[in-house]
Amino acid sequence: MKIAIVGTGYVGLVTGACFAEMGMEIYCVDVDKLKIENLKKGIIPIFEPGLEDMVCRNAQAGRLKFTTDLKECINDVEVIFSAVGTPPGEDGSADLKYVLEVAREVGRSMNRYLLIVTKSTVPVGTAQKVKQAIQEELDKRKLPVEFDIASNPEFLKEGAAIKDFMSPDRVVVGVESERAEKVMSKLYRPFLLNNFRVIFMDVPSAEMTKYAANAMLATRISFMNDIANLCEIVGADVNMVRKGIGSDARIGSHFLYPGCGYGGSCFPKDVKALIHTARENRYAMRILQAVEDVNEDQKNILFHKLEKHFEGEIKGKRVALWGLAFKPETDDMREAPSLALIEKLLARGCQVATYDPVAMEEAKRLYGDNIHYAQNIYETVVDADALIVVTEWKEFRLPSWQVVKKLMTTPLILDGRNIYDFKELEENGFAYHCIGR
Repeated sequence: MKIAIVGTGYVGLVTGACFAEMGMEIYCVDVDKLKIENLKKGIIPIFEPGLEDMVCRNAQAGRLKFTTDLKECINDVEVIFSAVGTPPGEDGSADLKYVLEVAREVGRSMNRYLLIVTKSTVPVGTAQKVKQAIQEELDKRKLPVEFDIASNPEFLKEGAAIKDFMSPDRVVVGVESERAEKVMSKLYRPFLLNNFRVIFMDVPSAEMTKYAANAMLATRISFMNDIANLCEIVGADVNMVRKGIGSDARIGSHFLYPGCGYGGSCFPKDVKALIHTARENRYAMRILQAVEDVNEDQKNILFHKLEKHFEGEIKGKRVALWGLAFKPETDDMREAPSLALIEKLLARGCQVATYDPVAMEEAKRLYGDNIHYAQNIYETVVDADALIVVTEWKEFRLPSWQVVKKLMTTPLILDGRNIYDFKELEENGFAYHCIGR
């Protein structure tokens, strides 16, 4: 089976590599010439465990090809996946210009039946706009070619994307015709050996499912952050509360970890987009608006704890940050809590030293020489007045506290992910603050 995937970002590249791994012939298409040339050389534009090996292996086997020209392969494939970006506008809406440009290019170039599948996260009704854009181009050419549209939203977790794709909880597919359902069934048949479910539904429901899933997960995070903040006020321990409610089968334990806010490419953007979609349809998503408000406040909680500890006198303080990415196992800093923290620290005249296992290059692109980039966790804390843990990378879990204390000017730790034992740190002479305790 031959497939074209337009867009070689996070979703497109993982999708292409995983389909190729299952023996399909994949064309990955992108307008970015440098990115395509680098991919041909085995240079991967994102960090994702296992992805580089999978891309190189399938490219060498001839199953994974890279091109800047969709016309080169469009009439040689059965399915086209659109996995281009949908950046958020200032009002929270999803920008569909790249999605619709792909649709128009398909309409200008196709000569036989194709199934066009939207993989990008898009608002409800986007597939119909894609269908209209393709049909308009075919009408200009006076070419009576049949085609179908489908929605196949991704549910990939950064840092575990390959596992999620190869062994997913479910695959959601929205279709309009029996023919499209047969093509998608054929496409996912090799994965059925892993006993997961392919759930077919109408296209608008598939589009909504993606947003609803991310909105629910974001809601659980903001809910627990709200509970954590109240726990601090009343003297409760949020870790005990989390265990207590997580053991309820109706609730479960996933996404009940308090922290310094969620970030990334999905939750912030998708929550905003769903709020915007509701507003366009004259409906207020009151719970989701609160979810977003809580999260924006939570991104500032570590800064406020730092201010409180030093009674507002933080100008000139040297602050060490462990972690920059919005979560472990990725170099993605989009909407990361570290961004809000760094901006506030710099604005108040603090010196900032940072370390992250994989996100340093992205930080350099964003901040240049305004912050210091350390080679390891210990260099970060040299002469530091405070250490703030922002991302829960595994290598941060068991440092030598004796070394850390010796290197720091002030033995203060602000733990934004609750990964340390406060008794152990207090016994080692640190002032320790975390979330919800």
